[in-house]
Amino acid sequence: MAKTSNPIELQKALGGVDYPADRESLVRNAEEKGTEKEVVEELSSLKKDRFDGPDDVSKAVFGKG
Repeated sequence: MAKTSNPIELQKALGGVDYPADRESLVRNAEEKGTEKEVVEELSSLKKDRFDGPDDVSKAVFGKG
C-alpha cells in the first residue's frame, strides 16, 4: 500500500473512535467526519482488521513498528 496519507489528517479521521475497533468502524468514522478520500481509501485497504488504538492504526498505515 502506498503510504501517502497525511499523519495529521489520519489522526483527525480517528478522533472519536472507540477502541478496540475494526477496519469498517474506522472507515465509517472517517467518512462521517468528511475525511480526505485518500485517507479513507488507505483505511479501507488496511490488511489488519482489529486495532487497539490510534497508534496501532498509524503503524499499519505508515508501516512503523
